Amino acid sequence: MAPRIQLEKAAWRWVDTVKPEDIGREHIELAYRVKLPACKRGACRRNCKGNPNCLVGIGEQAWLGEIDENAFHNIDDPNSERRDKNTFVGLTNLGATCYVNTFLQVWFHNLELRGSLYECHNSRAQEHNTESDYEPQSICEHLQYLFALLQNSNRKYIDPSGLVKALGLDTGQQQDAQEFSKLFLSLLEDTLSKQKNPNLQNVIQQQFCGQFSYVTMCNQCGRSSALPSRFYELELNIQGHKNLTECVTEFLKEEKLDGENRYFCESCQSKQSATRRIRLHSLPPTLNLQLMRFVFDRQTGHKKKLNTFISFPEQLDMGPFLEGKEDQKCVYELNAVLIHRGISAYSGHYIAHVKDARTGDWYKFNDEEIEKMEGKKLQLGTEEDIAETVKSQTRKPKCSKGYHCSRNAYMLVYKVQEEENSDPSRTNIEVPAFLQRLVDRDNHKFEEWCSEMADMRKQSVDKGKAKHEEVKELYELLPARDGEEYEFIPLEWLKKWLDDSTATKEIDSSLFLCSHGKLHPDKVGESKRVSLQAAQLLYDRYGGGPRLDGSSLCRECVGQRCRVLRLKNQLNEDYKEISNLVKRMLSGEGYWVGKASLRSWRQLALEQLEEDEHETKHSNGQTNGQGPHSANSKEFGPELSEGTEDEMKTFNEDIVCCHGGLSILETERKLVSSEVWTKLREYFPKAPEFTQNQEACQQCLTLEQEEKDNEAVSKMMALDQKNQLLNLFNEKNRPTLTKWPQGTDVLYIVPLFFVDEWRKFIRRPTKSSPVSNVGNTLLLCPHGGFMFTYDSLISGDAQHIALLWPNEWEVISRLFIVDQQISIHCLKQTTPNGPTTQYTTQPDLCWDCRESFLFQQQRDLREYTQATIYIRKVIEDKRMIKEAAPELNASSSEAEEEKEEHPKVEGERDPDFSQSQDSAKRLKLSDSSAAAAAAAAAAVPVTSMTKLGGIRRSTRHRKQRGEKALIVSANQTLKELKIQIMHAFSVAPFDQNLSIDGKSLTDDSATLGSLGVIPECIIFLKADEPIADYAAMDDVYQVRMPEEGFKGTGLLGH
Repeated sequence: MAPRIQLEKAAWRWVDTVKPEDIGREHIELAYRVKLPACKRGACRRNCKGNPNCLVGIGEQAWLGEIDENAFHNIDDPNSERRDKNTFVGLTNLGATCYVNTFLQVWFHNLELRGSLYECHNSRAQEHNTESDYEPQSICEHLQYLFALLQNSNRKYIDPSGLVKALGLDTGQQQDAQEFSKLFLSLLEDTLSKQKNPNLQNVIQQQFCGQFSYVTMCNQCGRSSALPSRFYELELNIQGHKNLTECVTEFLKEEKLDGENRYFCESCQSKQSATRRIRLHSLPPTLNLQLMRFVFDRQTGHKKKLNTFISFPEQLDMGPFLEGKEDQKCVYELNAVLIHRGISAYSGHYIAHVKDARTGDWYKFNDEEIEKMEGKKLQLGTEEDIAETVKSQTRKPKCSKGYHCSRNAYMLVYKVQEEENSDPSRTNIEVPAFLQRLVDRDNHKFEEWCSEMADMRKQSVDKGKAKHEEVKELYELLPARDGEEYEFIPLEWLKKWLDDSTATKEIDSSLFLCSHGKLHPDKVGESKRVSLQAAQLLYDRYGGGPRLDGSSLCRECVGQRCRVLRLKNQLNEDYKEISNLVKRMLSGEGYWVGKASLRSWRQLALEQLEEDEHETKHSNGQTNGQGPHSANSKEFGPELSEGTEDEMKTFNEDIVCCHGGLSILETERKLVSSEVWTKLREYFPKAPEFTQNQEACQQCLTLEQEEKDNEAVSKMMALDQKNQLLNLFNEKNRPTLTKWPQGTDVLYIVPLFFVDEWRKFIRRPTKSSPVSNVGNTLLLCPHGGFMFTYDSLISGDAQHIALLWPNEWEVISRLFIVDQQISIHCLKQTTPNGPTTQYTTQPDLCWDCRESFLFQQQRDLREYTQATIYIRKVIEDKRMIKEAAPELNASSSEAEEEKEEHPKVEGERDPDFSQSQDSAKRLKLSDSSAAAAAAAAAAVPVTSMTKLGGIRRSTRHRKQRGEKALIVSANQTLKELKIQIMHAFSVAPFDQNLSIDGKSLTDDSATLGSLGVIPECIIFLKADEPIADYAAMDDVYQVRMPEEGFKGTGLLGH
């Protein structure tokens, strides 16, 4: 079938030869495409929207032929949630709690610990009514219930959120797994110690606690002293080691105490050089070995992961490391390996490989997924295939038989080797009856859920089968055959009817109606013509309306469209003819036409036609005036091809002045021949008409002359004022307060804003308004007092004012309106102690307002939020760096600044080593007006600010190359600022050297307010050479806020 646009053109091709009054039924049916041939299945890849008879590709493919029952529902088989036979139960990952899940599985498989927890007294569980849900309270109760579910639940995995919530853990933040293990066992030990059963009070010590002592020997007298200690795991350094034996050996090796670390010997009664080592005395049945993969990097200030390979045996003999107690069992078997996937200490995933104590099989516990290893062997496999950066990739070493090798194992759990004839009942741990009751209730709820899901699946299948039969029956009836009655149904409704995922609503054809209440010709492409029999069945089942049958074809709309199309065809011919006529030389009488009107007359004509025949266009997303020849405007030549005029409403209005006469701007109008004007008048009978001899508007000419006269007056005024105040204009021979000028005891003060606006007028008198008011009120408080002291003017407030000589003040008093005279006087006196100089102002200083202003100023500098500061990057050769990463915090105003012309900076001195004059230059460029505006805003009411009627000087900071704007707050820490800088400049925090006013910023925990960082200030960034540690960089990117660990959780007693 032809494309939709071709079908639309073909539907109206007859209008060239048929007038609106001659339209018959056959023309209406052509317009509505009633007799287009229907498409056959397989002929169209998708539905032909321009053909109302095409019923292919509307969603029927899914229903024709045989359908698999699973297509009728989206409900997974509930049995997929059921625990497999002879396997274990998984734990749901609640977001970032995989580290918790791994330890829970390891502790669950510690049969002694599990059995002891089952024996804990739990009156709440024993007395619980199974009609309601059981909610554990204490840690022991949670662990009891969780272990019972892990042992006897019918579910494939269970939800540990009760325990996680009781511990107060943040499920969205991954924590230190090794720290969690220590804190949880300590909490559990404390909880069990309060049990009444004495056999339970020391379970944790009996299972996990060993003993060693720190032995220190004096090198001088040979005296040794021992400090006994207990341990629950051995923390082994792995840096620089290849196997577990090396790690344990280093843990026990001697350490020399000399220099500042010398030991105070009780025998020698003085500090002496000594040696210290750890002596192992006893080992627990369960030996936890923490491999210190996560270490603190002093250079970066963050944790990092050591991705080095360590080999460890399946059978570990600790005998060589024990001292004394020869009868102690020293041979251990590997029981669990805890794995951290990933190269960063702040991200990744935790899994556990655990050996089943009853069968000897190895299982991999990955949250909800449990995988049994083949052949009763530990297989780390893909856990070691985690991709790393190319630079840090290392080849996996070969492992001997009975050994395993891992670069991701962070904890090894060894169990003391049992004798072969040990009691088999030791491995048979039964769930107590009071807990089994709760497990049975949970299993019953699970079975009810499975049954409910199965019923829902069945209902969906039954509903789908019924829909299948309905579609097969009705789809065969849909095509309307020639000569039979028919109706139009919306295409979108048919698609939704055939889409099983959406509920079928009633048929709504109201959007397809024209203003005459019939089917709009433009909507026929979005509807389908179906047989009357099929339409009757659909309306009977789903309802809706209005129904659109053969009598709903609108003759009025077709007639109107015919009229518009014929006019458009004529318009195209006139368009080409006028294009040619305009290019010819003018002979005879002419008419004035606006150039803008001439450029867009065809569009205006189209808009007028379509406005007159509005009902012939149904909203189809096309803008008024857009037509197939809109690109041909260049036929008029350069002066007529500048594009359409958005503001043009009426033809020739662009040369009508505000008084209704002919515009005086001759460059905006063009003379055209009477032949051109006659053709244009056919389309625009109401357009303003101006003959060649028409005079331009006299009022506009008078106003133009007055404007020229005013410009001449302004130039004379500017020249006169400049000659009288030449030194003030050129900034020559200016008085200063730091060195009071000779020959005068008084100077006069005006706002710098006034002087700037006056200079602007002198430079461009025709473009700027003359200044009439000095505006000294800006420098006074509401009580009429002066806002600045002599000392403050010396130290920086002088940037708000301009000083005048007495003779200059006389001129200004004569030329401008002076609202308040402000002067500063120098009084020299001779006293017994020598000559003194005293400075006073008139009016006097208002101390109350001055103190209030200073207090507010200091407060604003300390307590700002969402303020802008600038980071300027310097490099070793002291030139500004040109390339930088895109700014993350650029505002719209900053984007505008980027468009401004940047000052060229040849070089930039490093402020850490020498002070340049850049700060003074910057002060001159921007800070003066910023402070003036602040002073005025604090000291003067709004009404005073607006009295001048002038434009305030821009205070925008002009950014230089290599400089970026950041949005910060005073209570933000330096560390958080460094993270922002890292994103803006791609410089890691540990490579950043920051300084402000020559002072280094080093305290990462200090706030910006306390470090003296104020709004609009410049911080200099000097970057060190980056280290090639990609994992460390990744760690820094991961850290946004200071680590709080388990602060505030139940693990710390909160």
